[in-house]
Amino acid sequence: MPDSIASRAAMCLPMPIMQAVADAESAEREALRFRPLASDEDRSDREDALARLAWNHKLLAAYNPGLIVKAGGSR
Repeated sequence: MPDSIASRAAMCLPMPIMQAVADAESAEREALRFRPLASDEDRSDREDALARLAWNHKLLAAYNPGLIVKAGGSR
């Protein structure tokens, strides 16, 4: 889907849902950036990103399960 069409479709979503999609995508990128067996600080940061991703997934699934962010991008 072209970016211009995706951005128009996104404009129809409520603002909290648009924010949850953006936050979930950001948390996914951040979680994948950290190695699970790295330092304690990296593990803590990764767990924090995974917790944010899970919270946003709950919000998105309540609105529309098709909006859940999957590995490699949304939908």
